[in-house]
Amino acid sequence: MLRIIGIGPGSKEHMTYRAAEAIASSQVIVGYKTYIDLIKDLITDQEVVQNGMKREVERCEKAIEIARTGKSVAVISSGDAGVYGMAGLVLELLGDEDMAVEIIPGVTASSAAASIAGAPLMHDYCHISLSDLLTPLDKIEKRVRAAIQGDFVICFYNPRSKGRPDHLKQAFKWIKEETEVDLNVAVVKDASREGQKCLYGSVNHFDFESVDMTSLVIVGNETTRMINGKLVTPRGYLL
Repeated sequence: MLRIIGIGPGSKEHMTYRAAEAIASSQVIVGYKTYIDLIKDLITDQEVVQNGMKREVERCEKAIEIARTGKSVAVISSGDAGVYGMAGLVLELLGDEDMAVEIIPGVTASSAAASIAGAPLMHDYCHISLSDLLTPLDKIEKRVRAAIQGDFVICFYNPRSKGRPDHLKQAFKWIKEETEVDLNVAVVKDASREGQKCLYGSVNHFDFESVDMTSLVIVGNETTRMINGKLVTPRGYLL
């Protein structure tokens, strides 16, 4: 049995009962070291297989290899395993192989961050990762421009790192080329984890140094506004 588990954004309080139950009942837990650390209080006598960043394929191949021996294996993803997580990779690696697989959803980073920032995802929105490790930058640009043209709220995952410090700044440049509206922005760092903080700004007035890889950046659409200190995208009920 192979379970691919979304553990939520970080705190145990934001994990589903099913995720916690699945971790407890698995014989082997496989995951990125940082994510394993987030669930260490749920680990008892399970075997743990962990490694570092950029070794996702190796990690998932190992999980499948162990599952073939008949052991129940849990592959851990932060947030939702099906949103920039391990679910798709595991299914790709399995192909047509007949193996019992359960995908257990979790609270994804955008939902967690939005709840802290206010209610910015009340209308149509999209997720865009600014990491160009697996997606060419020109394709990311097309997606950002199309989202602004469609007046979507955008949730930027992987917004900024030491290796690509200017991708978010470039994305904001594309945004400003597609709209004259100074769109509202929220930055949520370490959502539901120790040190959580939320900062507000706009596309034209923004502190890029406040953003790192543990941040999620939400750029509102043309109707998104601040209401009593919270970012809100009206659904249209009061029109």
